[in-house]
Amino acid sequence: MSISKTLRTIFVSVIGMALLSGCDTVVMSPSGDIAAQQAKLIVWATILMLIVVVPVIVLTLLFAWRYRASNKEATYTPDWDHSTNLELVIWAAPLAIIIALGALTWVSTHQLDPYRPLDRIDEGRPVPEGVEPLIVEVVAMDWKWLFFYPEQGIAVVNQLAAPVDRPIKFKITATTMMNSFYIPALAGQIYAMGGMETQLHAVINEAGSYDGFSANYSGAGFNGMRFKFLGMPEIEFDEWVSKVKTDGDILSRSVYTELAEPSEYNPVQYYREVAPELYDAILNRCVEPGTLCMKDMMKHHGSHKTDAAAPSSANSTAKTHDEGHHAH
Repeated sequence: MSISKTLRTIFVSVIGMALLSGCDTVVMSPSGDIAAQQAKLIVWATILMLIVVVPVIVLTLLFAWRYRASNKEATYTPDWDHSTNLELVIWAAPLAIIIALGALTWVSTHQLDPYRPLDRIDEGRPVPEGVEPLIVEVVAMDWKWLFFYPEQGIAVVNQLAAPVDRPIKFKITATTMMNSFYIPALAGQIYAMGGMETQLHAVINEAGSYDGFSANYSGAGFNGMRFKFLGMPEIEFDEWVSKVKTDGDILSRSVYTELAEPSEYNPVQYYREVAPELYDAILNRCVEPGTLCMKDMMKHHGSHKTDAAAPSSANSTAKTHDEGHHAH
């Protein structure tokens, strides 16, 4: 490669890096405390790995330049095969990095466990005593999102809202296909699976409108599984709830059955009233009348085992009594 081509490549790379440096990627500059901690974890993990990567790249280029064929002044030592100092550096540095990464991962894995209730609003601000998290029940459908607010008694399709600086507890499930609930500005992605419930604890620290979507491919309408997450002050959140109750329809089980049919690019829909225990019925796959719920199915199965064991016990007792009678 000629010098002019090399300089041109370097120039284009530098310009590209300069342009990219102006990008405000939401993953690395989020508005929620959990996502912010995750971003810091990415930064520290990258720095620790670069401690090895950068010297290797630099030394590779240095060796290639120093020991090039045209450099007659480079020392030629074909019999060299060992250096204790060099071996210590080669093995000690990666070992120390692995230990540091392991410790960082261990602490972060427990601290950022999505099932773990929050103990702080952000760095330096613990959760005030007596503050309960906002409960939001999430259902991933084909191909839309349904959000239940059990405390407020409402439900919304493809729109989510929460007060700023108030902990949120998400309960997440799905109707059919496995999806992934993901709001990059708020927290990491959590899978949504039919017949199962996953959880996520998070908090939004800045008011605004943020993108939410499915991060797991689930069929033809996957690209339309997007919604807006609205972070707002408590007063505005109360006004939003009032708007849903004013403008919304009634989400009965029959209406839900129609809603559950596959559809793409659904608009936002409000429901001011929700059928009792509808989320629980979705989770346990018993929305249709007369369908046995999964949780009741397990109880029913357990009772059958008990009933089956009882005659065996009675037979065993009778057999023992007969054997004693014959012995007499």
